[in-house]
Amino acid sequence: MQLPKSTIFNRRIPKQKFYDNLPVTQELKRVFIDQISMIYWRNKIAPSTVNIAEGEMITEIEVIEIHLNQPSLDRRVLKLIDKEIPYHILFLLIHQERGQAWIGYKEQGMAGSFKIGAYYHTQWLPMDKLSLQLEGLNMDLVYENYVRQIAGERLQDQPGDLKEAVARDERRKKLQKEIAALENKVRRENQFNIQVALNSELKRLKKELEGLM
Repeated sequence: MQLPKSTIFNRRIPKQKFYDNLPVTQELKRVFIDQISMIYWRNKIAPSTVNIAEGEMITEIEVIEIHLNQPSLDRRVLKLIDKEIPYHILFLLIHQERGQAWIGYKEQGMAGSFKIGAYYHTQWLPMDKLSLQLEGLNMDLVYENYVRQIAGERLQDQPGDLKEAVARDERRKKLQKEIAALENKVRRENQFNIQVALNSELKRLKKELEGLM
């Protein structure tokens, strides 16, 4: 990730700390045991560790590295860690010399809390090909750039600020699901008048989707 040495934290976090000390279900505890090998707190990106100004919303970004026993991880694990660590987190998933970056979009809520929204991730890549650039004049912009880099084309070409780009992306995903479901419904429908009504709604949704592409 080409981060300065001043950001290095390198502290191993026993995975037991999450499933023994937090209210997790037996199913989620099993996920920690079966899917995760080790967890490391690798870096702390903050004004105290890099020459970057404070942000209005973001004080620091933690880099959490999770070594896996398999090339996938239940997303609920990321959400749990995100909720328990009161900072923005960039996750690096590692499996057999390949890596994948994940980051959750966090929107500021009441009393300084954060609401966790959509998660974005890269493809699985050889470790020397997984490259993320530290860019931005303040912590807010650093975080925004990480989200856009990891999300790739889903957000990079979207107009407006990050919040607007994420909202457009979420609306686009929802429309795509609605269109697919409606197309299936049209194919199953035998009554002509109902087909006409469904096709009219399908046309409207596709037009809205085109406006978001």
